[in-house]
Amino acid sequence: MSDGAATGAAPALDPVAAAGTLLAWLSPGFPVGAFAWSHGLEAAVAAGEAADRDGFRDWLAAVVAQGAGRSDAVLLAAAWRDPAAAGPAELAAALQPSAERRAESLTQGAAFARVAGEAWGVAFPPAAYPVAVGRAARAAGVPLEMAAALYVQAFAANLVAAALRLFPLGETAGQGVLAELAPLIRETAAQAVAADPEDLGGACLGADLASMRHESLQPRLFRS
Repeated sequence: MSDGAATGAAPALDPVAAAGTLLAWLSPGFPVGAFAWSHGLEAAVAAGEAADRDGFRDWLAAVVAQGAGRSDAVLLAAAWRDPAAAGPAELAAALQPSAERRAESLTQGAAFARVAGEAWGVAFPPAAYPVAVGRAARAAGVPLEMAAALYVQAFAANLVAAALRLFPLGETAGQGVLAELAPLIRETAAQAVAADPEDLGGACLGADLASMRHESLQPRLFRS
């Protein structure tokens, strides 16, 4: 629905500059605290639902295509198209299935908005993480399609990093999971860019329930 040149957007960056900006924003070194959150994966591993390579791959595929991977990308796209609209931010906060998942998105979004404003000169009020990234990408001239694709890729990569800390997956096997899911990640992002907020929805109840169980899980490594 967009070629990255929507009315009011900053002049589009060339592909190399746009990719470099996103790689900086979505890298593990950008201080949003992503390492502290597992999106309910810790509880799923504890229950034996995602405690080996194949189980984790299936869990991650579902979260990407049917859960927050897709819905976050839809919200990112909506925020990119109209950064001043309150609707995407309100939806992103209201649709979180658990207290920890709400905190995960809002905490990372607030940190992203603060650092993007102070270090990159892209200033917006705090909002859920995908909304904050969408607004910043629009303001910086980053094309929507690229922003959505790399956001979903970074989302999946962060969950692989969490899995490495939760069970003996191994770094090579973790990268293998990402490689296997690369087509799904690209397809999910492309579908989200072509969607509207009215198309929001998910069917990832296992991950949602895991995020609720995590609230009482002890001991634990992650905040979600």
